[in-house]
Amino acid sequence: MSISKKFMERVREEVEEVSVDRAYARVAAGAIILDVREPEEVAGGSPHEAVRLGRSFLEFRVEHEIPDRDREILVMCAGGSRSLLAGASLQQMGYRQVKSIRGGFNQWKTKGLPFEVPKVLGSRERERYQRHLIIPEVGEKGQARLLGSKVLLVGAGGLGSPTALYLAAAGVGTITIIDDDVVDRSNLQRQILHKDKNVGRLKVESAKSTLLELNPDISIEVIDQRLTSENVERLFTGQDVIADGTDNFATRYLVNDACVKLKIPNVHGSIFRFEGQVSVFWPSRSADAPCYRCLYPEPPPPEMAPSCAEAGVLGILPGVVGVMQAVETVKILLGIGQLLTGRLLVYDALASKFNELRLRKDPECPYCGVDVDQFPGYIDYQNFCQLNGKGVEHG
Repeated sequence: MSISKKFMERVREEVEEVSVDRAYARVAAGAIILDVREPEEVAGGSPHEAVRLGRSFLEFRVEHEIPDRDREILVMCAGGSRSLLAGASLQQMGYRQVKSIRGGFNQWKTKGLPFEVPKVLGSRERERYQRHLIIPEVGEKGQARLLGSKVLLVGAGGLGSPTALYLAAAGVGTITIIDDDVVDRSNLQRQILHKDKNVGRLKVESAKSTLLELNPDISIEVIDQRLTSENVERLFTGQDVIADGTDNFATRYLVNDACVKLKIPNVHGSIFRFEGQVSVFWPSRSADAPCYRCLYPEPPPPEMAPSCAEAGVLGILPGVVGVMQAVETVKILLGIGQLLTGRLLVYDALASKFNELRLRKDPECPYCGVDVDQFPGYIDYQNFCQLNGKGVEHG
């Protein structure tokens, strides 16, 4: 008998094997399937809700994916050999209920047990996102989630530029940008999506060409319109996150109200001269999470809140705030980290200082208050804010 056969016999004595039928029944009882096949194999199918960790990364990532060492783990490979070896390794790491699925996925499929064809990264995607893939909190599963996500950016200006660039680079699969403005030379000091050669061109078209040059494998959808009460729900429906990069109160209230109604997270950013603010408004996430109206029940007078065109802004500042908006967006999409819900992060560029302000939900808020059971409707936002400008401005 060869050494390898003797070795496998010893492993079989150490790791219990179960049939695919038994494994399927145990999943219903709370066990978890750990698929240790490589990505190209998983591309042909894998059991629903399986944890997928290629054998080469198993020991490095399993503690993050399955932290409970008392959880029953059913290890699967193609035919049942690699799963035995993986099971032995897991036992050495302290996992107490490890079993190998006899016959592996080949037998699972033959028996007609349910499986799905998950999104698996191709070689080009694995090369592009390799620094994400080695982070346990992202990995291949998280990257696939990003590629399947949809984010809408309101504004392709100072804040929308860095937000869009980093979301595109991170691999957010579908990015929609709404803006009805054209590129002006005065924009180029801070709106890094655009180039001098694009002066006079629609901002959304300029933005699309820049983003596709950065990452041609994602989808960029553009809308050359103003955001209005008539189109906001149609445009927001189906989006996973809305990133608000406007700099006027009328549009901010409109974005907030639609996000509250549709239960979509609103990643808010604002800038003024040397100061920036970032928060996440998502009242449907928890009972105490505020919306934008909880922070600003009424807009300040126009003379107290001039736009960037009126008051100016340090050209680099939108980069700091927009990048933070991109970070919060990615955290939402991946379901990781502590979000800025209920918190307002204020950045003072002159002092090189961040301050955090706690935001409380207004129980009397007409849109997200405790007794609100029906959406109060959209309003005349321009009159409400005493503004006469266009519907979208964007730093």
